[in-house]
Amino acid sequence: MQAEILQRLTDTLEARKRAAPDTSYVAKLFSKGEDAILKKVGEEATEVILASKGGDKTQLVYETADLWFHTLVLLAHHGLSAQHVLSELARREGLSGIVEKNSRAPE
Repeated sequence: MQAEILQRLTDTLEARKRAAPDTSYVAKLFSKGEDAILKKVGEEATEVILASKGGDKTQLVYETADLWFHTLVLLAHHGLSAQHVLSELARREGLSGIVEKNSRAPE
């Protein structure tokens, strides 16, 4: 079910890339370009932090959904999807976080 949700969102975001900006919020965001999308991701990340600090679990879930959504918009802007992130998470599964991070460090 979760994979289906992500696929539907991916399909919708791709369709919104081609839509007129006055037809949807996402189409308008795409039309404004990467800086506008990054601004929204930053705003949503801040709201997640504030919700967590405030201790309201319902608000934390709501704000996290907004952050995830806007991150999916950013990925779509770059021609990527949730599947790219899920594949990376699968690659990391079972790896020590320290080992994984060190594998990315420049020599």
